[in-house]
Amino acid sequence: MSTTPVIEVERLNVHYGDFHAVEDLSFHVLRGELYALLGTNGAGKTSTLETVEGHRTATSGAVRVFGQSPGDRAAVRPRMGIMLQDSGFTPDLTVAESVRLIGTLTRRADSVDRVLDVVDLTRKAGTKVAQLSGGEKRRLDFATAVYGTPELIFLDEPTTGLDIQSRDALWSAVDRMRENGTTVVLTTHYLEEAQQHADRIGLMHRGTLHREGTVAELTRTLPSVIRFSLPTPAPEPPLRAAREGDDRYLVETFGLQKDMHVLLSWAEDHGLELRELEAGPTRLDDVFRAIGDS
Repeated sequence: MSTTPVIEVERLNVHYGDFHAVEDLSFHVLRGELYALLGTNGAGKTSTLETVEGHRTATSGAVRVFGQSPGDRAAVRPRMGIMLQDSGFTPDLTVAESVRLIGTLTRRADSVDRVLDVVDLTRKAGTKVAQLSGGEKRRLDFATAVYGTPELIFLDEPTTGLDIQSRDALWSAVDRMRENGTTVVLTTHYLEEAQQHADRIGLMHRGTLHREGTVAELTRTLPSVIRFSLPTPAPEPPLRAAREGDDRYLVETFGLQKDMHVLLSWAEDHGLELRELEAGPTRLDDVFRAIGDS
């Protein structure tokens, strides 16, 4: 991964009248990186991305894509692919015509047949958009975003409406593009996808970048958890534990391995079975909930 930023956002502000959708937001995305920009509802991520993509003008601050203003469409747009939540294709155009049209508008060169093969729509090339299923339309959205193998791709909820096989195929295609240096910016409500694929994650809340880092860095900010049940009667556990029911316990810890050893040794010494035992590090959705509660 290069240390050269493809996207640079410095103290971005986006206001709608008296409403401040984005406030003093700064972040960067490196070349070849998959950066996930996530946020609670109304966090300002849509306004942020629309500004970075060149669809909206900032109230103040600086935004650069490939070192240029995103408003310079002639310099930036041919190097950028965008997969929106709903691209609004003309229903009377065929799949092949839709892909070819996007290629013409973005001035990127590619083979329609190649792109349709990538997204498994070859058999639908002559089918009108109006006759596609929801999942097929989503794959068409992806096809138009990756046409011409752009250097930078924005994926907005890319797997919504896709079955498991189609999701796997999409991510395989993204991985292949990243191997060739493509930079990806992802927004998604499927937090497990961000956790699995993102190099870094930015978490927005109320218009600001609340936290940023790798998955490991973000999840380390909250304790790991151990849950278990004990038979009745039983001695008090050797760790500070909160009761979640008559016989159900919750332990929060920043020393998961050490405390698991203490707990298992204690249970063995007392001849106890730790029923429904669960233990693991904090997940990204736990971090997300913590932000929403703040």
